[in-house]
Amino acid sequence: MKKLISYVIPIFNESGNIDALYKTLSELTRQHKDYDYEFIFVNDGSQDNSYGKLEAIQTNDPKVIVINLSRNFGHQLAVTAGLDNAAGDAVIIMDGDLQDPPEVSFELIQKWAAGYDVVYAQRKTRQDSFLKKLSANLFYVVLEKLADIKIPRNTGDFRLLDRKVVDSLNLFHEHNRFLRGLISYVGFKQTGVLFDRAARYSGQTNYPLRKMINLAGNGILGFSTFPLKIISRLGYLVSGISFLGILYALLVKIFDSQAAVPGWAFIVIAILFVGGVQLIILGVLGSYIGRIYAETQARPLYLIDSILRNNNKSG
Repeated sequence: MKKLISYVIPIFNESGNIDALYKTLSELTRQHKDYDYEFIFVNDGSQDNSYGKLEAIQTNDPKVIVINLSRNFGHQLAVTAGLDNAAGDAVIIMDGDLQDPPEVSFELIQKWAAGYDVVYAQRKTRQDSFLKKLSANLFYVVLEKLADIKIPRNTGDFRLLDRKVVDSLNLFHEHNRFLRGLISYVGFKQTGVLFDRAARYSGQTNYPLRKMINLAGNGILGFSTFPLKIISRLGYLVSGISFLGILYALLVKIFDSQAAVPGWAFIVIAILFVGGVQLIILGVLGSYIGRIYAETQARPLYLIDSILRNNNKSG
């Protein structure tokens, strides 16, 4: 009996890419007949015609499963919904804009067949803007320095996961997800495959700077306590500076009283400096407390409106 490979593909406003993606995947999987395949498209609250196109594709192909979320929950939770519903012996996560070349997925499968449990696609080159390349490189440098676990550089969510890895990931229910960090956390036997990341086939990126910063925050806050540790060090630094200022003022008062000019500027600057440090500290603490609050609410990670599979619709 052939092993089953599940493709999990989150979709958000990818109407211009869906037909080309499905056609490419279908042609490639027909050429690789050693496995059975299922394609799980997760419609993450798209506002264009993405769901209509997916519905039409699923009607004609029983290998296609369409999970329609009740609203937009975000990329990481859309992928999570796909993982929760994937039946494959291995699961391949890839984006729906063809920047993750479908042909590379078979290189991932080869590594899996060789005995690896996680095979991540590692970008050798990428067709992105200078700002996106710069911000991505900066993020991985910072994450490498701060994170408590080792997360491979130049990797996204494009990767293959063995069934036991998927089952392990499904045990985690945290809301502010950084999946590539969780995958590094669970361990197992991992390796990478280098590839050239293509440009988007159609449309604009669904990951603007705001979402990238949010994802970076989830990566750092979810896998590092360094921001909390640095607060105490910052406190020591400010206390040291304050002590030096007090010492300087006393020495001037004692040895050169004529130079001791009372001025409000220095006082205002000192107050603003200390106030700014306090706000930074509160911001860091607030970020961690906000994550705790989200977890204590125990809300579901996502809600499903309907699932299309085998020409049947369930809600």
